[in-house]
Amino acid sequence: MKLDFRVARAADLPELVALENRTFSHDRLSPRSLAWMVNRAHAAFTVAEHEGAVVGYALVLFHRGTSLARLYSLAIAGHLQGRGIGRQLLEQAERCAHAHDCAYLRLEVRVDNPAAIALYERAGYRRFAVIDDYYEDHAGALRYEKRIRQPRQAGTRRVPYYPQSTDFTCGPACLLMAMAALYPQRAMERREEVQLWREATTVFMTAGHGGCSPQGLALAAWRRGFRVRLQVSRRGPLFLEGVRSEDKRAVMRLVHEVFLDALADTDVEQVEAPWAELDGGLRAGGVLLVLISSYRLTRSKSPHWVVVTGCDEDFVYLHDPDVDHSRQPLDCQHLPVSREAFARMSAFGRHKLRASVTLFRREGSVAAEAQPGDAVVDHAAVGLHGLQPLLGHVAAGEGAHGGDPLPGALLPQA
Repeated sequence: MKLDFRVARAADLPELVALENRTFSHDRLSPRSLAWMVNRAHAAFTVAEHEGAVVGYALVLFHRGTSLARLYSLAIAGHLQGRGIGRQLLEQAERCAHAHDCAYLRLEVRVDNPAAIALYERAGYRRFAVIDDYYEDHAGALRYEKRIRQPRQAGTRRVPYYPQSTDFTCGPACLLMAMAALYPQRAMERREEVQLWREATTVFMTAGHGGCSPQGLALAAWRRGFRVRLQVSRRGPLFLEGVRSEDKRAVMRLVHEVFLDALADTDVEQVEAPWAELDGGLRAGGVLLVLISSYRLTRSKSPHWVVVTGCDEDFVYLHDPDVDHSRQPLDCQHLPVSREAFARMSAFGRHKLRASVTLFRREGSVAAEAQPGDAVVDHAAVGLHGLQPLLGHVAAGEGAHGGDPLPGALLPQA
C-alpha cells in the first residue's frame, strides 16, 4: 500500500486524537499533550498518510545537549496493522534521530506486546532494562536502544540512579550514586542527600541556597572512607562571579578557606589541571563527578554536577540527577554526549572552571558498612565550627542585597 510520510501539523490534531483513543486503552496522550508535541515540543512528529487519512504516527523526543533520542510513542490504525506500517514508521523515526545528530534511539515497550517487541528486535534494538509497574495499569516495560551512528563498544559501568530532591542538591545526589556504584549495598536516601549538602555547600549561590563546591564534595566522600582525587582548573574561591552581595561573597570565601584547611589534613589527591582525566579515572576503577554548565541541557546558566558512567571514542555517558518537568528519570540516565559537546559543557562560567571529584574504593575501608548519614571521620575535622556566627549574621538578612535569607536550620553545623 502507498504511504506518504510527513511532519504532523496542527490540522492533524482531530485525527491524531481519534487514532490515539482507538489504539491505546491506557497511557494515552491527551489532546493537550498532542497539541504540545505538534506545536512546541523539542521533537520530531511524523505521520503516515494513506489516501488522505492519518493512519499512523511516530513521535521522537530529543534530549537537549545530548546525542540521545527517545521514541516516545508509535501508533498504527488497527485495521492496517500487520502491513509493514510500523517498520516504515520506525525507519522514519531513526532517520529523524540521525538528522538531529543523535547516536542512540531508545524506547519502552509493554512486556505483553509481543508484536511490538518482535518489530524492535528485528530492527536491531537491544534490550537493556526491565521496569516493573511502568504503565498506568501497572504493566511492566522493556527498555530497548539502538545505536544509529558508528557502532562501537561503549565502556560503561553499572551506576545506580538517584534523582536530586531539591534544586540545590545535584552534587550530593551524584555523590550518593558514586558511593553506591563502588559499594552496591550502600543505600541512597534523602536523609544523607541533605546531610551531604550541609557538609559541602558553598552556603550561597546566584539565588537561594548554595550548591556544593568540589572541595566540599571531596571532603564529604573522604570522611565516608573513600579514596578521593580532586581536580580543579583554578584554586578559587569559586562561583563568586554569580553573587552580587559582598557579605555573601565574604561567607563563600571563608567557607572555601575552611575547606582548603580541612583538605590539608587529608590524603585527598589534589590536582590543579585544565582537564578531568576521564578515561584514566574510569580505567582505574573510579567513579567521576564532573561540574558542568547546565545551559546546554536546560538553558539555565548554573553550575551543575553529573556522574560519568562511561565513555568511548565518541561519547561520554552521564547520569544527570536533575529530573525537570519535561523529563522522566529514565531520560536522565546514561545520556550520550559527544566528547566535543562535553568539553564545552564542562567549562563553567567566565573563567572556564573545570572541576571533577573521583571516588575510588579504599582497601580496608569501612565505607561499605557505613549507613546513610554516617561519616567515617568526625565532622569536626572539616572545621565548620567557627563559621556559625558569621553565617547567622548574613542569614538573618544583615547586609544582604538579594535572594532569600538562608534558614538557620539548614546552616552547616559543627
